[in-house]
Amino acid sequence: MALEELNTSEDRKRALRREIKAAVAALDKGYTKEADLQIFRHVAGLPEYEQAGTLFCFVGTSSEIDTAPILEDALRRGKRVGVPRCISRGIMEVREIRSFRDLEAGKYGIMEPGAHAPVIQAEEINLAIVPCMSCSHDGRRLGYGGGYYDRYLGRTRAVKAVICRERIMRADIPVEPHDHMMDKVISEKGVRRLVGQ
Repeated sequence: MALEELNTSEDRKRALRREIKAAVAALDKGYTKEADLQIFRHVAGLPEYEQAGTLFCFVGTSSEIDTAPILEDALRRGKRVGVPRCISRGIMEVREIRSFRDLEAGKYGIMEPGAHAPVIQAEEINLAIVPCMSCSHDGRRLGYGGGYYDRYLGRTRAVKAVICRERIMRADIPVEPHDHMMDKVISEKGVRRLVGQ
């Protein structure tokens, strides 16, 4: 069944997630390594990154973009670095890390700060580096379906930059009222600053 034949945005999102998961599994390791390095360079070159006192960034899993260089660079520069911690279904908070030793495997095997790490409030964040399964060039983001990021991003005025490899970007991502548009889309090809930025 084609995506356009599916009835609801949620049906289309589920089908698109299956398609993207297969596309990610088929990506060449050489491509992902080089793309991730270029994405790091583009993030590090953002004026908003340079100026950010407090950065929010996820820890990439094996199928996601490797964010270790971003986290390492931000820590080296003395930025306050916040990483998501899953609290309950669909709810996360951001906790500060001072090194990778502050991370432990969480509920889904995702590395996250321990319970002892200080909480960073949403309003303290200057720049949020956001994951996705896929996104469009115009800032529509397809998440993993849990709603964690959409709920959290609604509470912060931080600049929201989604990072995504070009080969898994899609133009046909459905948007629902609870979905948050991104301010910037960053891929290995560069930074797209969206309207108002």
